[in-house]
Amino acid sequence: MAVTSPPHPVPDAAEILRARYARRLPARLEDLAGPAHGLVDLPLHVVWSGRRSFEVDRPRARMGLYRTVLAEGQREDLARFLDRDLLIGQWPVLRTLISSLIRDVWEEAFPELTLARTSAA
Repeated sequence: MAVTSPPHPVPDAAEILRARYARRLPARLEDLAGPAHGLVDLPLHVVWSGRRSFEVDRPRARMGLYRTVLAEGQREDLARFLDRDLLIGQWPVLRTLISSLIRDVWEEAFPELTLARTSAA
């Protein structure tokens, strides 16, 4: 049986995910107006199993919140649950805990994240 290639090139999974993450990006980091303190309860469409409540004042909990929202949140969720200053401040560590696709999309769109990384080194 002969194997034939499809008439159109099939995008790989990384390209599809990269495009999905890029569509979710806010227009600018200033649009991230999430809480800087207190308890955050994520909706089921962002986190459907496991931990849903995060204490923003606790660095480890905040890191878990940001990892989850970056990976699963829609544009509105990013603006609602992420805080610009907290994101920039924790980016040097956070970038090592998220997928390379998410990291690359965010750093390409927002050069100030790369600056935060280099100034923390």
